[in-house]
Amino acid sequence: MRAPEAVAADRNPAQRAAGNDSDPRRWRILALLSVAELLGMSLWFTATAVSGELGARWELSPNQVGWLATAVNLGFVAGTAVAALLNLADIIRSRVYFATAAVLAAVVNAAVLVAPGFATAAGLRFATGFLLAGVYPPAMKMIATWFRSARGLAIGTIVGALTVGKAMPYLLKAFPRAGAEQVIIGASVGALTGAVLVALFYRDGPFPFSRRPFSWGLAGKVLRHRETRLATAGYLGHMWELYAMWAWVPVFLAASSEAAGQGGGWVELASFGALAAGGIGCVWGGWAADRIGRERLVIQAMTVSGLCCLAVGFLFGGPFVLVTAATLVWGFFVVADSAQFSTLVTEVAPRGAAGTALTLQTCLGFLLASFTIQAVPVAAGAVGWAWAFAVLALGPSAGIVAIRRFARCRAGV
Repeated sequence: MRAPEAVAADRNPAQRAAGNDSDPRRWRILALLSVAELLGMSLWFTATAVSGELGARWELSPNQVGWLATAVNLGFVAGTAVAALLNLADIIRSRVYFATAAVLAAVVNAAVLVAPGFATAAGLRFATGFLLAGVYPPAMKMIATWFRSARGLAIGTIVGALTVGKAMPYLLKAFPRAGAEQVIIGASVGALTGAVLVALFYRDGPFPFSRRPFSWGLAGKVLRHRETRLATAGYLGHMWELYAMWAWVPVFLAASSEAAGQGGGWVELASFGALAAGGIGCVWGGWAADRIGRERLVIQAMTVSGLCCLAVGFLFGGPFVLVTAATLVWGFFVVADSAQFSTLVTEVAPRGAAGTALTLQTCLGFLLASFTIQAVPVAAGAVGWAWAFAVLALGPSAGIVAIRRFARCRAGV
């Protein structure tokens, strides 16, 4: 049953907003979920951060190294597809779903260290992504039960935390004498810690989403809903760019440093900074979206990040400080809008389908991202790393068109 205060708030919008703003526990829960999400999602790029060492250990080709990153995306796609079809995010308690998935993902991630070769390692990375489908989308739904008036900021903070979490393997790798064992085990321990935090201390807020029985048709209902479909289309434009940038900007920075004849000792820290800057970007994006409107914030962020796809090409091979500064700006804006697509879905999705809508949205986005992750090194082979990212600008361009249509639809125009 829903809490009495939640029922009362639904009947009285003014009381609902006041109750939302007056509950001090929501900030403590936001901090808790942010830390847990950061620790859980640190598993994502562990193999990518130490791909050179793993590649040498198993004698991998450049294409196989790329598949270690893509396998996580494909696993996440499969995990979110299964979760969407089975309505897992709407029928399983989020706390149980998150904690169980994080524990299993930590174990599977650590198993890469004993993998005999590429096939097993790729399968384990796929399984890691599959299990992380129970960490990422549920956390957004969980924090939404505590926030309404500042939901953009709250979900932005969660996405910012997972962004920093995904950058953590590069920070671990930057420590002296840190190798594959330290990076992979360190991330797994972090994910286990995140699972414990959620299992022991998280509870749903005063504005829970209604739970519903299983329905095979729920995913189809979400896809037929026009506003949800347009918000997802904007997210697809965003995802065309995001993970390809995250996966390959460390290689871009290394190639630029080498082309300039400079030492590569700062590449790991610069790579961490390029990804971690997005954590600040997400918090800023949530704060700004709650004030100027989500659609406007999304369009502004995609405009800047799309321009960065092209601008970094002109700086390639230049002073490393300047190239790093450009990737920091790109890293800030490339994900500043990410949480707002999810926030829009929680606001417009059909009743009782918020979890499935979020899961389906992320499933489609990561499926598309798997393609662009593989496409960027192909582009680099054809035109060089200076212009390999130019093709990513197509995503923000298409996303802006979709969100403009969403805004008109929501306004009834």
